[in-house]
Amino acid sequence: MSRSRRMEAARQDGIPLGRILGIPVVLAWSWFIIAAFVVIVFGPQVADLYPTLGPGAYGVAFAYAVLLAASVLIHELAHALSARRFGWPTTRIVLNLWGGHTQFENFAASPGRSLIVALAGPAANLVLALLGWGALQLVEPTGVANLLANILIWANFLVAAFNVLPGLPLDGGRIVESAVWRATGSQEKGTVAAGWSGRIIAVGIVAAVVLVPLVAGSQPGVVTVLVAVVMGGFLWLGASSAISNARMRLRLPEVSAGRLKHPAVGVLAGTSVHQVKRLIADRPGIDVVLTGPNGLPEAVVDHGALAAVPDSQADRTPANAVARALAPGAYVPEFAEGQELVQYLARLAGSEYAVMDRQGIVTGLLHQSVVVAAITGRRHPGIN
Repeated sequence: MSRSRRMEAARQDGIPLGRILGIPVVLAWSWFIIAAFVVIVFGPQVADLYPTLGPGAYGVAFAYAVLLAASVLIHELAHALSARRFGWPTTRIVLNLWGGHTQFENFAASPGRSLIVALAGPAANLVLALLGWGALQLVEPTGVANLLANILIWANFLVAAFNVLPGLPLDGGRIVESAVWRATGSQEKGTVAAGWSGRIIAVGIVAAVVLVPLVAGSQPGVVTVLVAVVMGGFLWLGASSAISNARMRLRLPEVSAGRLKHPAVGVLAGTSVHQVKRLIADRPGIDVVLTGPNGLPEAVVDHGALAAVPDSQADRTPANAVARALAPGAYVPEFAEGQELVQYLARLAGSEYAVMDRQGIVTGLLHQSVVVAAITGRRHPGIN
């Protein structure tokens, strides 16, 4: 993607904030939702603490939202810079409703490197919180400055503490993922384990906020419950997405054109309907692919249209008349499998593809829906 197209995509996603150490930073439009929430919730509290501020109390609350975004930005920069040390290219940093995330291009990871990159973010926030606390011991500001300084310290501490919880999509989930990855040799199994840890954490947060006060005989605050439910929902969705993607990657090695194809035979385009009917009678259920003079697949005989041709006209009717055209180049080698097969099909048009052996002979017909079902784990009648 060209630089101009990347800039246009960034403008559509939010407000480009420029580059920091060469890394593009975007403020997503959804960030203003959390900013508004912070202003609405904390504005009245600031007004109670400093009555003389008047409407300015809401400006201070907005400054709190900005400081929280700055803490998240430092967190994401730590991810990006540590990844850069391992040669992992960073596409951009996005600050959004859920805090933020760092987008990487393709890279080769290992359990140790993945863990270092993941924990670099919380470590940066913890260091910043400690530095801020140390500065307050030397110079203690007063009034609003003191409030914002303490907010910055606590924001960084909370961002660090929350993100080291051992479950995806949090950074601490990489601890679980890396441990299982190193033990089993499979990153995907590690991701599934870390995803389930994330689900447990999501349920635990909601239960702690809602059930614990009820057991103690008190009512949890509406705002507190709302924050816990939103946070728990975010964690549950992120963990579930990680589990789903990992399971999909685990299934990829089993996805092969040779296993998923429906048996087919290739015949020259122009072959009569009569000959095709005899061929199918001898091999019931088989698909017939029409090939050109160069041996490349061009069309697939439609069984319904084939059956509609009267026997009296079968000899004079070419099979091309009852066939649906394949997209140009819509054929795959039967030994293609896994990620290679998926990437290959992604470059082809159409939804069905002829399958050919190493000698260039048609051996089957592959349907896109069958491949998708195999990758997603859904049942499909075309899968053996």
